[in-house]
Order: sequence, then structure tokens, then C-alpha cells
Amino acid sequence: MEVNRDNVKVYLVFYLIFHNNEDNPFLGDDVVKRLFLVRHCNAEGQHKDSPLTKDGVRQAMKLANFLEQSSYTFDRIITSPYLRAIESIKPFAERANLTIQVDQRLHERVLSQEPIDDWMDVLEQSFSDFDFALPGGESSNDALSRSIQVVNEVKHDDSSENIIIVTHGNLLAILLKEFQADFGFSHWKEFTNPDLFLAQRIGGEYVVERLWNSER
Repeated sequence: MEVNRDNVKVYLVFYLIFHNNEDNPFLGDDVVKRLFLVRHCNAEGQHKDSPLTKDGVRQAMKLANFLEQSSYTFDRIITSPYLRAIESIKPFAERANLTIQVDQRLHERVLSQEPIDDWMDVLEQSFSDFDFALPGGESSNDALSRSIQVVNEVKHDDSSENIIIVTHGNLLAILLKEFQADFGFSHWKEFTNPDLFLAQRIGGEYVVERLWNSER
């Protein structure tokens, strides 16, 4: 029996493409995604209806300029229901003609229902122990379990490649730890308002890059 070597070569090429390329969308796994994770701009307070300060409004415009001048075409914007998060991304959403999708699962992590004097120490402990929670508050795992659902849903949305997710400092740090294992309290302390991180899959793994420069 004579074997056509050219046909064998073609078969091998297709086999390597479809069986060894983790980023191939035809495999049925996650399509390659770029997740742009945003911390809101400066706000008047911590209440869910606290608006941006005057400085925060200027920051939102700078954020819009940065996103507009980037090389990416954005497909979706998903944000925390808190007013400061919505106002932070609204200028860019209007320029890009994108709908702001509000998702309750992206609200800030509830550290405690009551004021606490040593909240910084409590927060640090919550990064060391993801099951730690004050009465009436959320553990890091509690906050992660709701917010990671949003991330997983967009990762499996074949119609979108570049997605902006707007949330809050504590929740953002918890989410970033899913992409970078050593992300923790010390990284959170360096966050600015606003802040912007890119999580994208390279070679089958997600890599985190901080895009925002506080001196902008």
C-alpha cells in the first residue's frame, strides 16, 4: 500500500494545532481573554451612593483618555453597583458607546457591619486567612466566591475578548490573587484611585500587569 506523505504531513499539522494549542478556541476551553480590572476613582465616602469628588471626576476623565488611547477595542463593561464605580467608568463608556452592565456580585467586600477601630489589622488578617470573618462580615473566600463567578462567565463568553471590570480595592486584590498567587495585603496597600490591571492569558496561564501610573 502506497502512503501519500503530503497527506500525512497535513494531518500531523492539524493534529498539533488542535491538540497542543491551549489557546485554540475550537478546543472548547476558555477563549483567550484580556480582563481590564479597574479600581474606582476618589469618592466622597464609603457609602454605596457616595459620588466621586471633584478630583475623582478629573481622574475618571484621565482614565477615559487612557482607555481610549490604548490599542484595544473593548467589548464589554461590567461594574459594581456602587455609584463611585459607575461614575468612574461612565466617561469612557459614553465615548466608546458601550453599555455599562451593573453586576451586584462586584460590590465591595463587606469587612464588618459595624465600625471597627483596627480595620487595617483586620484587613491584613483576612489576606492571611481567607476564611477569617468578623460577625456579619464577609471572609475573603465569601467575597471571592461571588465575584469570581463574574470572571468565569466572561472568560467563557466567546463574543467578547477585551472586558473592563470595575470594582473596589479590597475585592480587586482578592480577585487578582486568583491570577497571581503571591498577590496580597502589601499589594493592596500600594493601590491608587483609580488603578488598572490587565490580566491576560499567555501560554496557557494568566499574567497580571499593572497599567496605571498614579502620576498621570
